[in-house]
Amino acid sequence: MRVRFAPSPTGALHIGGARTALYNWLAARHAGGTLVLRIEDTDRERSTPENVEQILDALRWLELDWDEGPIFQTANEARHREVIEQLLDDGHAYRSTATAEDVKAYKERHGHDRGFRGEAEDEGAVRLRVPDEGATVVRDLVRGETAFQHVHLDDPVIARADGSPLYNLAVAVDDLDAGITHVVRGDDHYSNTPKQLLVLEALGAPQPVYCHLPLLHGPDGKKLSKRHGAASVQELRAAGYLPEAVRNYLALLGWGAADDETILSTEELVRQFSLERVQKNPARFDEKKLKWMNGQYIRALDVDELTRRLEAFTGRDGLRGAVEISQEKISTLADFWPLAGSLFDGPVDDPKAREQWLGPEGRDALAAARAVLAGLEPFDVAHVDEALRALVARREAKPKQVFQPIRVALSGTTISPGVFEMIVLLGRDETLRRIDAALA
Repeated sequence: MRVRFAPSPTGALHIGGARTALYNWLAARHAGGTLVLRIEDTDRERSTPENVEQILDALRWLELDWDEGPIFQTANEARHREVIEQLLDDGHAYRSTATAEDVKAYKERHGHDRGFRGEAEDEGAVRLRVPDEGATVVRDLVRGETAFQHVHLDDPVIARADGSPLYNLAVAVDDLDAGITHVVRGDDHYSNTPKQLLVLEALGAPQPVYCHLPLLHGPDGKKLSKRHGAASVQELRAAGYLPEAVRNYLALLGWGAADDETILSTEELVRQFSLERVQKNPARFDEKKLKWMNGQYIRALDVDELTRRLEAFTGRDGLRGAVEISQEKISTLADFWPLAGSLFDGPVDDPKAREQWLGPEGRDALAAARAVLAGLEPFDVAHVDEALRALVARREAKPKQVFQPIRVALSGTTISPGVFEMIVLLGRDETLRRIDAALA
């Protein structure tokens, strides 16, 4: 098996493009095949080096390696021109100055469902000859077989008047030359397939296996866009998702594991993946579900590994203790600092939390807690837990009437790691200092 991922570098790698890359990668790795990375950079204005680097950066972050490439489509232009001349010489193509208005007039004379047929001229753009009889049959693993009757197809333009190739010619030639056996791409390319097959047929080349992936939708069933949340791989990374969780979630968008499992390691995805099980209906990308899955991955990480990732994500070091007491409460790497940052930078300013929990009753509970903590030995989580719960019982209070004033005094807000764990991590001196500041 030889597959290719062939993005156009006109911006960041969209989530749908990332899924296409993943499916190609999984198919190649499952079959022990080859993944070719081809950059389709024929849009000279938008295909900038910066956009190419964005795509490579996204693939590297997703840990989707490739075996050949990146190959740039523009680098093959000499080969494309050679094929165009070959098709002209063999009578499979012709030059034509016909304009869009000429095509429209032709259809008004012959019927609007009749494909345009031009006359060969000495100059003009290059059109491929489509026979009037028969059909081009697209054999697709998702859609099945579809016959495109030749009589309805226009002679497609495959090169400009200056000889520069157009997309459908370049793609067909590049796939042929790279020996691509399976073309796995988004459903938005389906309408191009008959044109590319006509080029391959004119060259006497075999048809690859096609697998057109249904497009991704948002939770509302509409085409996925920025209004649904993160739209690119870089945005997912910035939001604190783990690459292995993203791979797992994207793999399940349009492909079903044999036993309906949800959490699948990348090794297991490679073992199970099959293009034949790609589903026909559009899948829905739901960031809430991705966040849930990401939380499962975060909680499964070793504390040292999670610490390493969080230190890289936040640019801070010395986080291990805070990571250890926060791991069960975060779903993304980005959740960590809002939860635990106050342990390092001091209490945040949350007037609403102060007003709710540090009024006269809360300050009284806080002062009582201070007295308990000041003389507590040993100063560990078990003994802090026991001492403060005993204080709750003596005061005949609800736990939150004691614990929340402490939480607000230590973190400045009501969102933090566990109170007992936070007290021990800060240590007796810093805990009492923060309580004194709150009481003052």
